[in-house]
Amino acid sequence: MNSLKNKEPKVLVIGDLMIDYYLWGSSNRISPEAPVQIIDIENESKTLGGAGNVVNNLKALGAKVDVISVIGDCQISNEIKELFNSIDISTNYLIFEQGRVSSKKTRIIASQQQVIRYDRECTDEINSKSQEKILKILLKIIKNYDILLLSDYGKGLLTKNLTQSIISLSKKNGIRTLVDPKGYDYSKYQGAFLLTPNKKEASEATRISINDNTSLKKAIKQLKDEIKLGISLITLSDEGIASYDKDLKIYPTTSREVFDVTGAGDTIIAALGFALSCKLDINNSIKFANLAAGIVVGKIGSSTTTLNEILEYESSLVTSSSNLKIKNLKELATLVKDLKTKKNKIVFTNGCFDILHAGHIKYLEESKNFGDILILGLNSDESVRLLKGKNRPINNQIDRSHIVAALESVDYVIIFKEETPYEIIKAIKPNILVKGGDYENKKVVGDDLVDELKIVKFHKDKSTTKLITKIQHSK
Repeated sequence: MNSLKNKEPKVLVIGDLMIDYYLWGSSNRISPEAPVQIIDIENESKTLGGAGNVVNNLKALGAKVDVISVIGDCQISNEIKELFNSIDISTNYLIFEQGRVSSKKTRIIASQQQVIRYDRECTDEINSKSQEKILKILLKIIKNYDILLLSDYGKGLLTKNLTQSIISLSKKNGIRTLVDPKGYDYSKYQGAFLLTPNKKEASEATRISINDNTSLKKAIKQLKDEIKLGISLITLSDEGIASYDKDLKIYPTTSREVFDVTGAGDTIIAALGFALSCKLDINNSIKFANLAAGIVVGKIGSSTTTLNEILEYESSLVTSSSNLKIKNLKELATLVKDLKTKKNKIVFTNGCFDILHAGHIKYLEESKNFGDILILGLNSDESVRLLKGKNRPINNQIDRSHIVAALESVDYVIIFKEETPYEIIKAIKPNILVKGGDYENKKVVGDDLVDELKIVKFHKDKSTTKLITKIQHSK
């Protein structure tokens, strides 16, 4: 999945927009009026739902996203626009239809459990004028995108004629169309590259009760053949994702604990679209989507995940790879921003770490104990030569970076060519800066950018120079 780093595919989303509104509280009483809980509301939040959640997921992954949809002349529509503006997504392709009411789902959450949901919406099909406007816009901009996602929530936007026209136009321009379907009649999605129905939806669409791998294969193959899909998928909730090309494949789930499946389908189609538009093959794209879904179902409400979260999650599921810990400055800055939102205390230190010895290990372990995440700035070969002389380093920067990244105490490594790591410290703004004992009572580069400076005493008789001397004298 590392090949997805620093990619910014252009993705177009067309689908039903809505607001997911949450009232958060706790319940310690039963109403005297009826045998129901009384919820004491403590706070509230709202986010984009439906196709808007697909956009949110794509934005979080790093894609450049545009959205085409129809909104009404109501306050909910104004809220939708405000939420798009807050994440820097253009509203230029939102079509106004008089008399229409946009969807809003209100959920009450008490002690991390959803108690009730109530909806306000219009599910009538959009009028012919709105459909013509969508196709007119699409005709102008379709060539600007790597992939097209249709998010159908059955709220009246993706009519059969409009959907078929969109897929036809997309195919003519060599753009793959991915669809999160709704309803029983999947014929309107004919010619799409893939659909992402869940097991219940696929059972209803094919009229096949899916209860084992035999019935699963029958249903998934039927969808591929009847809808003329490039690849056929069925999501299996806690069992993972099934695909069918020439044979049935099942990709097991990666989720550890499920708190809320709200929006998981949005995450899957967004992750598939992101991965495929970055030229990943279908197998790795499904694995990527599985990882993304495994993260969001562990969160409450319609959630998103970032590429860094997915890479870290993948790393935690298998034997940790030193490759995943070595970051460039852009990756590290994004990662630290995410970590700080989760209240992690960031610790930074730097050095050459040429020939690793016990003194280094103790120093890094002590540094890590000052916070939650330890980032190690590693001097490049050129930088080491300036500091230590032309015969150093003994180990090159690639070898050194992998060696220190393999240490349990080190969370991330970044190589820097400059004389000092000031620009790194400036970019990530760690909470704590750690330096060795020889810096006591001296000016430390970057201490003006951090909350606290910590000095760790060196362990006597432990140094790379002494090791080199000992090796030379032993010959």
